[in-house]
Amino acid sequence: MPIKLETTLDRMSNGQKGIIVNINGGQGLINRLSALGIMKGKRVTKVSNMIMHGPVTAEVGQTRIAMGHNMAGKVIVEVASP
Repeated sequence: MPIKLETTLDRMSNGQKGIIVNINGGQGLINRLSALGIMKGKRVTKVSNMIMHGPVTAEVGQTRIAMGHNMAGKVIVEVASP
């Protein structure tokens, strides 16, 4: 049985999948991310990130979203260990 681990979206490996379990931010950030489809309970796949703390690209459903590295660091994701 896989072990469930929590990490942030910015620290996930490219191609890694998980479920969003929390967003560490104020209501403004939660509303902004929710408008993009990023909310608790949603499945997310990290697509890519740029070097030197550049944007992070993630896929939620059929939508690809790019966000700042700091914003991605506030999205807590539960991933299964390999």
